Amino acid sequence: QVQLVESGGGLVQPGGSLRLSCAAPGFTLDYYAIGWFRQAPGKEREGISCISFRDGSTHYTDFVKGRFTISRDSANNTVYLQMNNLKPEDTAVYYCAIAQVYDVKFCYDAMDYWGKGTLVTVSS
Repeated sequence: QVQLVESGGGLVQPGGSLRLSCAAPGFTLDYYAIGWFRQAPGKEREGISCISFRDGSTHYTDFVKGRFTISRDSANNTVYLQMNNLKPEDTAVYYCAIAQVYDVKFCYDAMDYWGKGTLVTVSS
């Protein structure tokens, strides 16, 4: 069973930044795409970004382009989501998930394993 562990959430003021981490203890991510998703209260879960752990190729959904950056650390088997210029509407539980896809732009509907999420609250 694959375990994904998100961390880095918390309370931040509008305009602030957070970096989320997604780790997979004891499991190699080399052949997977890793995606970040979020679910705000009362809303459906939505995809944010995906990265190929093998080659680092990335995809972003339009609403986070320019503000969020996904990256990977092969040495630590970890994927990050750097979130800048946060807005109150970014408040949500953020999840990471993994999928085996050839092209990361198709990752959002192909996730096999999910983490339990980390809460991000943007408020003054």
